[in-house]
Amino acid sequence: MKWTFCGAAQTTTGSRHLLNINGTELMLDCGIFQGRRLESIERNNSFSFDPRSVEAVVVSHAHIDHTGALPTLVKRGFAGNIYATNGTRDLAAVMLQDSAHVQRYDAQFVSRKRARKGLPPVAPIYTEKEAEATIRQFVGLGYERPLWIADGVQFRFRDAGHILGSAEVIMDLREGDRRLRIGFTGDLGRGCDPLLRDPAPMEDIDVLAISSTYGNREHESMDYVNDRLCAIVNRTIERKGKIIIPAFAVGRTQHIVYALHRLTEEKCIPELPIFVDSPLAVNVTEIFRLHPECFNLDIYEQLMARHNPFGLERLKYIHDVDQSIALNDLKEPCIIISASGMAEAGRICHHLHNNLGDERNTVIMVGFCAQHTLGARLIAGEKRVRIFGEEHDVKAHVEVISAFSAHAGRSELLDYARRVTGSLQHICVVHGEAEQSNALAAALRDIFPRSQVHVPAINDVLEF
Repeated sequence: MKWTFCGAAQTTTGSRHLLNINGTELMLDCGIFQGRRLESIERNNSFSFDPRSVEAVVVSHAHIDHTGALPTLVKRGFAGNIYATNGTRDLAAVMLQDSAHVQRYDAQFVSRKRARKGLPPVAPIYTEKEAEATIRQFVGLGYERPLWIADGVQFRFRDAGHILGSAEVIMDLREGDRRLRIGFTGDLGRGCDPLLRDPAPMEDIDVLAISSTYGNREHESMDYVNDRLCAIVNRTIERKGKIIIPAFAVGRTQHIVYALHRLTEEKCIPELPIFVDSPLAVNVTEIFRLHPECFNLDIYEQLMARHNPFGLERLKYIHDVDQSIALNDLKEPCIIISASGMAEAGRICHHLHNNLGDERNTVIMVGFCAQHTLGARLIAGEKRVRIFGEEHDVKAHVEVISAFSAHAGRSELLDYARRVTGSLQHICVVHGEAEQSNALAAALRDIFPRSQVHVPAINDVLEF
């Protein structure tokens, strides 16, 4: 068996893993890379293998850095099944369409600016029609439902507790009289999530691939975070400013809405207008209602009692562009939650364009941002950033609250690894920047001295 690390190897985004088993090529995830614009365009338009040779793709969850390259794979000739949990399939149906729409809109916006400089237009990576064609190849599967997908290859999904429908992938491989069990964590959740169930441990694993997004960092406690969020909101209100929160439409937005709902109920913050400016987030929140199997007991009981933990009476979901533009004219304090979480595309770029220059305002970064993204530059404290090719002064306050991250922190990753049973002959540390992956790998070598711990680079190949 050969494992080729085609993406998310010493980088955080662009998860792509190519497995060759008994002569059959399978993929784990097929996501887009997010970073410098030109590098992203190049990486996301190409593959280091022939998509026509891939028999099937198994997807861990719906985030675009794990699914966003699927339409390109299909466009280049992949004709097999795409296996995902039922929740992931439903989310991907709207997320890939939204990704295509955002690409088209941003390409048009940038092309108009380039035209004024006599430069040629840019094109989206794929279209809405190509995204729609991709969804037709999805096959939904419940957790813990084993399925044979190729000669000598059986797999099952197990709850990863990261976002709705997120899954670890356990693959049982047979080559002749040999047996091997692979465990792929995808992105692991933190556990004790206010909405979702805890990540489930894996057993009898020979080869483990584990995410390392926060391999050398810890998150704040949620109790501390609630107090801090309350203080940030109230200080901004005193300045009569707006609060802008870049947030992924899947998972992060629902967590923030839930937290604001609780803080308002507890009268930690006053009632004020809250806008979710993301058509995708609206659709995603409705999909959340359809999958109670993914939630912890408290949220499950609320849903069964027809309570809505994701909605507030003062919460307004913004659908069309005119409504989004109208938010620029608001004078009173408000909260605007908009995608994307790394502030690389979508409506959040326009809100930052219009609000970063006002010192009354606050931008709250609530999750991980890959290197070279606009979100990462704001977190780093840069005072001048580029949005749509134009320079902007950063006068607004920038606050970082990492505890809303859906990714396990260092100690949570190590606690999870300790619960994995089996020979663990090989451990591959993926889906993290080099610093994070190497730090986690060093800790794993101490815990598992008999295991070979790898930090693969892009297109490295391991044979088992």
